[in-house]
Amino acid sequence: MRVWVDFGMVKQNMGIEQVLGSYGVELKRVGHHQLRGPCPLPTHGSERSRESFSVDTAKNVWACHSASCCKLRQGRVGGNVLDLVAWLEGCSIRNAALRLQEQGWGGRARDHYQLASKGSGRSNPDPLPPLSFSLRLHWHPYLQERGVHPSTAACFGIGYYTGSGFLHHRVVFPVHDSQGQLVAYVGRSIDGSQPRYRFPPGFHKSQVVFNLHRAVREAAGCVLVVEGFFDCLHVHQAGYHNVVALMGLTLSEAQEQLLRERFPKLVLMLDGDEAGRRASQQLAARLKGKVLLSIAEVPSGRQPDQLSSEEIGRILGRASDAPGA
Repeated sequence: MRVWVDFGMVKQNMGIEQVLGSYGVELKRVGHHQLRGPCPLPTHGSERSRESFSVDTAKNVWACHSASCCKLRQGRVGGNVLDLVAWLEGCSIRNAALRLQEQGWGGRARDHYQLASKGSGRSNPDPLPPLSFSLRLHWHPYLQERGVHPSTAACFGIGYYTGSGFLHHRVVFPVHDSQGQLVAYVGRSIDGSQPRYRFPPGFHKSQVVFNLHRAVREAAGCVLVVEGFFDCLHVHQAGYHNVVALMGLTLSEAQEQLLRERFPKLVLMLDGDEAGRRASQQLAARLKGKVLLSIAEVPSGRQPDQLSSEEIGRILGRASDAPGA
Protein backbone atom coordinates (compact mmCIF):
# COMPACT_ATOMS: atom_id res chain seq x y z
CA MET A 1 0.00 0.00 0.00
CA ARG A 2 1.40 3.40 -1.01
CA VAL A 3 1.99 5.67 2.00
CA TRP A 4 0.29 9.05 1.83
CA VAL A 5 2.56 12.06 2.33
CA ASP A 6 1.41 15.51 3.41
CA PHE A 7 4.13 17.55 1.67
CA GLY A 8 2.73 20.86 2.87
CA MET A 9 2.62 19.75 6.50
CA VAL A 10 6.15 18.40 6.32
CA LYS A 11 7.51 21.67 4.90
CA GLN A 12 5.58 23.69 7.47
CA ASN A 13 6.51 21.68 10.56
CA MET A 14 10.06 20.53 9.85
CA GLY A 15 12.57 23.26 10.71
CA ILE A 16 15.70 23.38 8.55
CA GLU A 17 17.91 24.33 11.50
CA GLN A 18 16.82 21.24 13.45
CA VAL A 19 17.18 18.97 10.43
CA LEU A 20 20.71 20.26 9.79
CA GLY A 21 21.52 19.71 13.46
CA SER A 22 20.40 16.10 13.10
CA TYR A 23 23.00 15.72 10.34
CA GLY A 24 25.68 17.20 12.59
CA VAL A 25 25.72 20.52 10.70
CA GLU A 26 26.18 23.61 12.86
CA LEU A 27 25.98 27.08 11.31
CA LYS A 28 26.82 30.52 12.68
CA ARG A 29 23.96 32.89 13.46
CA VAL A 30 24.51 36.12 11.54
CA GLY A 31 21.11 37.67 12.10
CA HIS A 32 17.86 37.08 13.93
CA HIS A 33 16.68 34.60 11.29
CA GLN A 34 19.89 34.07 9.32
CA LEU A 35 22.47 31.28 9.57
CA ARG A 36 25.64 30.88 7.55
CA GLY A 37 28.50 28.41 7.21
CA PRO A 38 30.20 25.75 5.04
CA CYS A 39 27.93 23.96 2.60
CA PRO A 40 27.08 20.40 3.78
CA LEU A 41 25.77 19.20 0.41
CA PRO A 42 27.61 16.39 -1.42
CA THR A 43 27.50 18.56 -4.57
CA HIS A 44 29.82 21.11 -2.94
CA GLY A 45 33.47 20.67 -3.86
CA SER A 46 34.86 24.20 -3.85
CA GLU A 47 37.57 24.94 -1.27
CA ARG A 48 37.28 28.69 -1.86
CA SER A 49 33.56 28.96 -1.06
CA ARG A 50 33.86 28.35 2.67
CA GLU A 51 30.82 30.33 3.88
CA SER A 52 28.54 29.91 0.88
CA PHE A 53 25.66 28.13 2.63
CA SER A 54 22.90 30.23 4.21
CA VAL A 55 19.57 29.52 5.91
CA ASP A 56 16.58 31.76 6.55
CA THR A 57 14.87 30.17 9.56
CA ALA A 58 11.82 32.43 9.28
CA LYS A 59 11.11 31.35 5.70
CA ASN A 60 12.53 27.84 6.33
CA VAL A 61 14.63 27.95 3.16
CA TRP A 62 18.32 27.49 2.33
CA ALA A 63 20.75 28.50 -0.41
CA CYS A 64 24.30 27.77 -1.51
CA HIS A 65 25.82 30.54 -3.64
CA SER A 66 28.82 28.53 -4.82
CA ALA A 67 28.73 28.49 -8.62
CA SER A 68 30.18 24.98 -8.86
CA CYS A 69 27.69 23.61 -6.34
CA CYS A 70 24.75 25.26 -8.14
CA LYS A 71 25.92 23.86 -11.45
CA LEU A 72 25.82 20.30 -10.14
CA ARG A 73 22.30 20.96 -8.90
CA GLN A 74 21.13 21.96 -12.38
CA GLY A 75 21.51 25.65 -11.60
CA ARG A 76 19.30 25.66 -8.50
CA VAL A 77 20.61 28.03 -5.83
CA GLY A 78 18.58 26.61 -2.96
CA GLY A 79 15.21 25.33 -1.84
CA ASN A 80 13.10 24.15 1.08
CA VAL A 81 13.63 21.45 3.70
CA LEU A 82 12.51 18.69 1.33
CA ASP A 83 15.05 19.75 -1.30
CA LEU A 84 17.73 19.83 1.41
CA VAL A 85 17.11 16.27 2.63
CA ALA A 86 16.76 14.99 -0.93
CA TRP A 87 20.23 16.34 -1.83
CA LEU A 88 21.81 15.19 1.46
CA GLU A 89 20.38 11.68 1.11
CA GLY A 90 20.56 11.41 -2.68
CA CYS A 91 16.88 10.48 -2.81
CA SER A 92 13.64 11.73 -4.35
CA ILE A 93 11.52 14.53 -2.87
CA ARG A 94 8.87 11.98 -1.94
CA ASN A 95 11.38 9.79 -0.09
CA ALA A 96 12.76 12.86 1.66
CA ALA A 97 9.24 13.75 2.81
CA LEU A 98 8.61 10.19 3.95
CA ARG A 99 11.85 10.21 5.95
CA LEU A 100 10.92 13.48 7.67
CA GLN A 101 7.30 12.48 8.21
CA GLU A 102 8.17 9.09 9.71
CA GLN A 103 10.87 10.39 12.01
CA GLY A 104 9.07 13.55 13.12
CA TRP A 105 12.09 15.85 12.78
CA GLY A 106 11.81 19.60 13.17
CA GLY A 107 8.99 20.95 15.31
CA ARG A 108 7.91 17.65 16.87
CA ALA A 109 11.46 16.57 17.63
CA ARG A 110 12.20 19.99 19.11
CA ASP A 111 9.11 19.73 21.34
CA HIS A 112 10.26 16.28 22.41
CA TYR A 113 13.65 17.62 23.49
CA GLN A 114 12.06 20.51 25.38
CA LEU A 115 9.72 18.19 27.27
CA ALA A 116 12.63 15.92 28.16
CA SER A 117 14.69 18.82 29.49
CA LYS A 118 11.84 20.28 31.57
CA GLY A 119 10.90 16.92 33.06
CA SER A 120 7.55 15.81 34.37
CA GLY A 121 8.30 15.22 38.02
CA ARG A 122 9.47 11.64 37.48
CA SER A 123 12.48 9.87 36.02
CA ASN A 124 12.44 9.46 32.25
CA PRO A 125 15.43 7.30 31.33
CA ASP A 126 15.02 7.32 27.54
CA PRO A 127 13.46 10.62 26.38
CA LEU A 128 15.65 11.14 23.34
CA PRO A 129 14.23 10.39 19.88
CA PRO A 130 16.35 8.05 17.74
CA LEU A 131 18.30 9.48 14.84
CA SER A 132 17.22 8.42 11.38
CA PHE A 133 20.64 8.86 9.75
CA SER A 134 24.20 7.68 10.22
CA LEU A 135 27.49 9.47 9.63
CA ARG A 136 30.27 8.10 7.48
CA LEU A 137 33.29 7.79 9.77
CA HIS A 138 36.89 6.78 9.07
CA TRP A 139 39.86 5.37 10.96
CA HIS A 140 42.31 7.99 12.22
CA PRO A 141 45.84 7.66 13.69
CA TYR A 142 44.63 9.57 16.78
CA LEU A 143 42.70 6.46 17.80
CA GLN A 144 45.89 4.40 17.62
CA GLU A 145 47.67 7.06 19.69
CA ARG A 146 44.99 6.63 22.35
CA GLY A 147 45.51 2.88 22.34
CA VAL A 148 42.25 1.98 20.59
CA HIS A 149 42.38 -1.17 18.47
CA PRO A 150 40.72 -1.07 15.03
CA SER A 151 38.46 -3.93 16.08
CA THR A 152 37.29 -1.93 19.10
CA ALA A 153 36.62 1.13 16.97
CA ALA A 154 34.59 -1.03 14.59
CA CYS A 155 32.63 -2.59 17.44
CA PHE A 156 31.67 0.81 18.86
CA GLY A 157 31.25 2.47 15.46
CA ILE A 158 33.83 5.14 16.29
CA GLY A 159 35.73 7.11 13.67
CA TYR A 160 36.89 10.41 12.25
CA TYR A 161 34.36 12.74 10.61
CA THR A 162 35.42 14.78 7.59
CA GLY A 163 32.05 16.37 6.86
CA SER A 164 30.88 19.85 7.82
CA GLY A 165 29.17 20.98 10.98
CA PHE A 166 30.06 20.93 14.67
CA LEU A 167 31.65 17.46 14.40
CA HIS A 168 33.99 18.54 11.58
CA HIS A 169 37.50 17.04 11.95
CA ARG A 170 36.70 15.30 15.23
CA VAL A 171 36.73 11.70 16.37
CA VAL A 172 33.07 10.83 16.78
CA PHE A 173 31.35 8.51 19.27
CA PRO A 174 27.86 7.18 18.47
CA VAL A 175 25.64 7.21 21.58
CA HIS A 176 22.71 4.79 21.94
CA ASP A 177 19.83 4.55 24.36
CA SER A 178 19.15 1.46 26.49
CA GLN A 179 17.33 -0.19 23.58
CA GLY A 180 20.31 0.22 21.27
CA GLN A 181 18.79 3.03 19.21
CA LEU A 182 21.22 5.70 17.99
CA VAL A 183 20.31 9.00 19.68
CA ALA A 184 23.38 11.22 19.23
CA TYR A 185 26.92 11.68 17.98
CA VAL A 186 29.57 13.23 20.24
CA GLY A 187 32.79 14.67 18.82
CA ARG A 188 36.21 14.72 20.49
CA SER A 189 38.83 17.22 19.32
CA ILE A 190 42.15 15.71 18.24
CA ASP A 191 44.23 18.91 18.07
CA GLY A 192 43.72 20.37 21.54
CA SER A 193 40.96 22.73 20.46
CA GLN A 194 38.17 23.53 22.90
CA PRO A 195 35.77 22.23 23.91
CA ARG A 196 37.37 18.82 24.02
CA TYR A 197 33.96 17.18 23.64
CA ARG A 198 31.07 18.57 21.64
CA PHE A 199 27.56 17.35 22.32
CA PRO A 200 24.72 18.09 19.88
CA PRO A 201 22.11 20.76 20.70
CA GLY A 202 19.20 19.35 22.69
CA PHE A 203 21.10 16.25 23.80
CA HIS A 204 21.05 15.56 27.54
CA LYS A 205 23.83 13.14 28.45
CA SER A 206 22.33 12.68 31.92
CA GLN A 207 19.49 10.69 30.31
CA VAL A 208 21.63 7.92 28.78
CA VAL A 209 24.53 5.67 29.74
CA PHE A 210 27.19 5.08 27.11
CA ASN A 211 27.47 1.43 25.99
CA LEU A 212 24.58 0.28 28.22
CA HIS A 213 22.87 -1.70 25.44
CA ARG A 214 26.02 -3.76 24.85
CA ALA A 215 26.76 -4.26 28.55
CA VAL A 216 23.24 -5.59 29.11
CA ARG A 217 23.79 -8.27 26.46
CA GLU A 218 26.65 -9.66 28.56
CA ALA A 219 24.07 -10.62 31.23
CA ALA A 220 26.86 -10.54 33.82
CA GLY A 221 24.72 -9.42 36.75
CA CYS A 222 27.36 -6.77 37.36
CA VAL A 223 28.35 -3.62 35.51
CA LEU A 224 31.62 -1.69 35.58
CA VAL A 225 31.11 2.08 35.66
CA VAL A 226 33.78 4.46 34.33
CA GLU A 227 33.79 8.16 33.55
CA GLY A 228 34.71 8.67 29.91
CA PHE A 229 34.47 7.25 26.41
CA PHE A 230 38.12 6.18 26.17
CA ASP A 231 38.00 4.63 29.66
CA CYS A 232 35.11 2.49 28.43
CA LEU A 233 36.99 1.42 25.29
CA HIS A 234 40.09 0.36 27.21
CA VAL A 235 38.20 -1.63 29.82
CA HIS A 236 36.27 -3.31 27.01
CA GLN A 237 39.57 -4.15 25.26
CA ALA A 238 40.81 -5.69 28.50
CA GLY A 239 38.03 -8.26 28.15
CA TYR A 240 35.40 -6.69 30.41
CA HIS A 241 32.52 -6.09 28.03
CA ASN A 242 30.05 -5.28 30.82
CA VAL A 243 31.42 -1.72 31.05
CA VAL A 244 29.56 1.57 30.71
CA ALA A 245 30.55 5.25 30.85
CA LEU A 246 28.73 8.15 32.51
CA MET A 247 30.19 10.65 30.03
CA GLY A 248 31.28 12.67 33.03
CA LEU A 249 31.79 12.45 36.77
CA THR A 250 28.19 12.57 37.99
CA LEU A 251 25.50 9.89 38.11
CA SER A 252 22.06 11.38 37.43
CA GLU A 253 18.84 9.92 38.81
CA ALA A 254 17.91 8.74 35.33
CA GLN A 255 21.28 7.01 34.88
CA GLU A 256 21.01 5.43 38.32
CA GLN A 257 17.58 4.07 37.42
CA LEU A 258 18.85 2.66 34.12
CA LEU A 259 21.68 0.81 35.89
CA ARG A 260 19.78 -0.42 38.95
CA GLU A 261 16.95 -1.81 36.83
CA ARG A 262 19.41 -3.98 34.89
CA PHE A 263 22.23 -4.89 37.26
CA PRO A 264 22.19 -6.05 40.90
CA LYS A 265 25.81 -4.98 41.38
CA LEU A 266 27.85 -1.93 40.34
CA VAL A 267 31.64 -1.61 40.35
CA LEU A 268 32.86 1.98 40.27
CA MET A 269 36.15 2.48 38.44
CA LEU A 270 36.42 6.25 38.33
CA ASP A 271 39.61 8.21 37.70
CA GLY A 272 42.39 8.11 40.26
CA ASP A 273 42.45 11.87 40.82
CA GLU A 274 40.97 13.69 43.81
CA ALA A 275 37.69 14.37 42.01
CA GLY A 276 37.27 10.73 41.03
CA ARG A 277 37.96 9.43 44.54
CA ARG A 278 35.60 11.98 46.09
CA ALA A 279 32.87 11.05 43.60
CA SER A 280 33.31 7.35 44.39
CA GLN A 281 32.79 7.98 48.11
CA GLN A 282 29.78 10.21 47.50
CA LEU A 283 28.16 7.63 45.25
CA ALA A 284 28.84 4.87 47.78
CA ALA A 285 26.96 6.87 50.40
CA ARG A 286 24.12 7.68 48.01
CA LEU A 287 23.66 4.09 46.78
CA LYS A 288 23.93 2.51 50.22
CA GLY A 289 21.22 -0.11 50.64
CA LYS A 290 20.01 0.29 47.04
CA VAL A 291 22.47 -1.94 45.21
CA LEU A 292 25.56 -4.06 45.81
CA LEU A 293 28.53 -1.77 45.23
CA SER A 294 32.29 -2.20 44.95
CA ILE A 295 35.04 0.32 44.30
CA ALA A 296 38.00 -0.44 42.03
CA GLU A 297 40.70 2.04 42.98
CA VAL A 298 42.67 3.38 40.04
CA PRO A 299 46.25 4.44 40.94
CA SER A 300 46.62 8.06 41.97
CA GLY A 301 46.84 10.50 39.08
CA ARG A 302 45.85 7.92 36.47
CA GLN A 303 42.66 6.93 34.69
CA PRO A 304 41.46 3.65 33.15
CA ASP A 305 42.37 4.58 29.58
CA GLN A 306 46.00 4.97 30.69
CA LEU A 307 46.21 1.45 32.09
CA SER A 308 47.26 -1.78 30.42
CA SER A 309 44.84 -4.68 30.22
CA GLU A 310 46.88 -6.47 32.89
CA GLU A 311 46.67 -3.48 35.25
CA ILE A 312 42.92 -3.22 34.70
CA GLY A 313 42.54 -6.91 35.53
CA ARG A 314 44.57 -6.59 38.75
CA ILE A 315 42.62 -3.51 39.88
CA LEU A 316 39.26 -5.16 39.28
CA GLY A 317 40.49 -8.28 41.07
CA ARG A 318 41.25 -6.16 44.13
CA ALA A 319 37.95 -4.23 44.02
CA SER A 320 36.61 -3.78 47.52
CA ASP A 321 33.04 -3.58 48.74
CA ALA A 322 31.96 -0.03 49.44
CA PRO A 323 31.38 0.69 53.14
CA GLY A 324 27.81 -0.13 54.06
CA ALA A 325 26.90 -1.14 50.50
